[in-house]
Amino acid sequence: MGLIDFILNLAGLLLWLNWRSVRFDPLGKRTPATLIGTLRRAEPRRLRRWHLLAALGGLLLLRALFYWQIGSAAHWTGTLNLSVITLSFRSDYFVRMLLFSIFSFGLTLGVFYLWLLLLSILAGPEPLPFHRLVRMPLGGIDRWARGMKFLLPLIVTATFWWLASWLLAELQIIPKPVSTAQRFEESLVIGLSSYLTWKYLAGALLVLHLLNSYIYFGKHPFWGYVNAGAQILLSPLRALPLRVGKADFAPVVGIVLVFLAAELAGRGLVFLYERLPL
Repeated sequence: MGLIDFILNLAGLLLWLNWRSVRFDPLGKRTPATLIGTLRRAEPRRLRRWHLLAALGGLLLLRALFYWQIGSAAHWTGTLNLSVITLSFRSDYFVRMLLFSIFSFGLTLGVFYLWLLLLSILAGPEPLPFHRLVRMPLGGIDRWARGMKFLLPLIVTATFWWLASWLLAELQIIPKPVSTAQRFEESLVIGLSSYLTWKYLAGALLVLHLLNSYIYFGKHPFWGYVNAGAQILLSPLRALPLRVGKADFAPVVGIVLVFLAAELAGRGLVFLYERLPL
């Protein structure tokens, strides 16, 4: 069931990205009358943006019904790992399965946009042309200052958890906070934990940069973009003597530091969350 949920989340993500990209299609906009004779699709365009959103909504609803019928018979429980807490949704209640379906997709979508945001932060003031693939789904946020983009995961995640915790507590999925202060503290810790998802993308960039340093993969713009982002990640290590002859150990040290820092930060956030008053 976990694999099925992951595949359906990817399908939902593709529907979302198609919905976001339709507005960038030049042939999807109104065509001036003077160009009708010279610019025309081979077939009439039937797909509209709301069709994609409707398909996404239908996917989330239908899979909730599937989880409710099949999951309850198999005694399956849906779980969402939020780093500092794991949410469990019993499959014998349709409302909980619908909520799980929505939250599971929302988590996938959130991680995807967190990765885009990290790429936007690493791009700098004059990003390479390949960066347009990040700018299209990210929209105007890509032009924000680095400091604002860095604070955005904390603000958005903490706000979302603040709102969602009321419903989750009402359905007894999480304990009801004893005070407004505790709800705020929980939201702050959950918001900080959102940065932990960056370790996977940062690690992937450094691994690809390391491979490209010793294996020639051609002059594709993708590799230039990867190398530029990795160099920004490794900039704090430039002062260290990590090059021996032709061997540069900075990417290896960077990978170790990224995952070590994420592990220590994760344990610290779990410690803080478990020490909140019950």
